[in-house]
Amino acid sequence: MEYFLELLLGGLTRGSIYALIALGYTMVYGIIELINFAHGEIYMIGAFTALIVASVLTLQGLNHIAILVIASVAAVIYSSAYGYTAEKLAYKPLRRAPRLSALISAIGVSLFLQNYVLLAQTSDFLPFPSLIPEFKFNEPYEHIISSPEIVILITTTVVMILLTFLIKFTKIGKAMRATAQDRNMAMLVGVDVDRVISFTFIVGSATAAIGGVLIASHIGQINFYIGFIAGIKAFVAAVLGGIGSIPGAVLGSLVLGWTESFFTGYISSDYEDVFAFLFLVFILIFRPAGILGRSETDKV
Repeated sequence: MEYFLELLLGGLTRGSIYALIALGYTMVYGIIELINFAHGEIYMIGAFTALIVASVLTLQGLNHIAILVIASVAAVIYSSAYGYTAEKLAYKPLRRAPRLSALISAIGVSLFLQNYVLLAQTSDFLPFPSLIPEFKFNEPYEHIISSPEIVILITTTVVMILLTFLIKFTKIGKAMRATAQDRNMAMLVGVDVDRVISFTFIVGSATAAIGGVLIASHIGQINFYIGFIAGIKAFVAAVLGGIGSIPGAVLGSLVLGWTESFFTGYISSDYEDVFAFLFLVFILIFRPAGILGRSETDKV
């Protein structure tokens, strides 16, 4: 029973990280129907930013909590700036172009950011300091769920609550919902669509950066390629839940996290990625729109 509980909580932690990244995919798609394949690289840049800041602050003798907070804030700001810049330079000029053009542009941005970090840093794995302290109250349960996993779960929950409040009860959130529903009509009633799209990229990049810092601190190492794997899996999670649906992105992430955890725990860890994509194929065959997605009917 303890092993089952360990896998359950481990899958929940995985799903929480995927959710932080998948939110960026699903929000951008919901607003402008673009699959931003460079989103995983934003996650990676957030982790590298945190590593650089944490390394500098460690030399100053700060405690781990202060380093974690400052490094996370720096990662959020830096990653958001990258997300905003990518939208302005690579996506905005192609807003009226065929979707394939924007998709190719997103792949190009992804490759550019990967190679940029590769040249600026190294192709090797770099050690990431463990910034999340071990909680004394959790010592009896450390074999089931670790302190970093508790922090990941709490942080993800808080981010989801804040994001829900932002979208449902704020002016910019209403503008985002209006733009997602009908961009042209939103423009007619005075919504600054360009501002809404830029804000969406900023928020999505910020959540991805938070995920990058937390998972890097938990795993203990990073390299320039981590964004590709995490980004693909988060995209799978978004599609599973229903691309364009925020609750769907969260649900799809949790389902993917649990699927990976139980399959690797009871069958084999060698085929972890295979299980994830087979599950995606299964869902797309029987539910093409995703778990919470709605099938669209073309009007004649």
